[in-house]
Amino acid sequence: MLATVATMAAGTVQAKTPAAVQDKPVNCDNCKEWNAPVKPFNVFGNTWYVGTAGLSAVLVTSPQGHILLDGALPQSAPLIIANIKALGFRIEDVKYILNSHAHWDHAGGIAALQRASGATVMASAAAAPVLQSGTNGKDDPQYQADPVVRVAKVSKVGVVGEGDTVKLGPLTLTAHMTPGHTPGGTTWTWTSCEGQRCLDVVYADSLNPYASGDFRYTGKGGTPDISASFEASIAKVAALPCDIIIPVHPGTTDVLGKAARRSGSDNPLIDANACRAYAAEAGGLLAKRLAKERGVALPAGAKGAAHTH
Repeated sequence: MLATVATMAAGTVQAKTPAAVQDKPVNCDNCKEWNAPVKPFNVFGNTWYVGTAGLSAVLVTSPQGHILLDGALPQSAPLIIANIKALGFRIEDVKYILNSHAHWDHAGGIAALQRASGATVMASAAAAPVLQSGTNGKDDPQYQADPVVRVAKVSKVGVVGEGDTVKLGPLTLTAHMTPGHTPGGTTWTWTSCEGQRCLDVVYADSLNPYASGDFRYTGKGGTPDISASFEASIAKVAALPCDIIIPVHPGTTDVLGKAARRSGSDNPLIDANACRAYAAEAGGLLAKRLAKERGVALPAGAKGAAHTH
């Protein structure tokens, strides 16, 4: 039976005075493109896309309050809040903020969003201390000693493990540990319904084997071999019940393009093969990366890993 780590009973939502909604921005080669604003939209049922052009943020709503997944860049927080408002919801009614992984392009806005909402932040045991410190640890494949990128610290973070659930009124979101891209990688799942039709939604963490410097997934010096656990994470995502996938980088599965192509009852976002395809792509990237590290022949047709967080 899945453990329940966070629960909130039904009740009247109280208004709050909004706090400052942006911390010091992060500057990077892709940041301007990633942070381009997009019009928020309904994914299915009570699931809404409220992120930016290159960084996903998802709102799952209920009469008892809402759950937000990820916060993108520090400079994304005002855009996410504006998107929530544009849909007719309030940031003050967000009761939980769930994190996929603690890199600054997905977690940088969480501190400001927490201040604006008063929400409880939930993350994996490996991600929680990163959120609280504001920077990646040395065990992260993308750790950089110089320059160290720092974002605002998240004051309090609740911890989830494999199969734990976060509950709010009728909402139940389940955490799946998918380490590899980061030690604390977490994929989240839930069910959204329209009338009698209910679909399984997967908020998929990054499975891209990109690393900084001389990091090796097969281990080097004091760094352990994490190739098997990364492969297991990919297999786990492939096996999830999955009607709709929203990756942390929406462009990975063309989320915005599919949303734009919807017409009538045709919703290209609904694809029962989407998680398997996402995992297969990641598996190919990882296989090529591991082959290179081990000095063996590359798999035929394998694709190279993109430079993305």
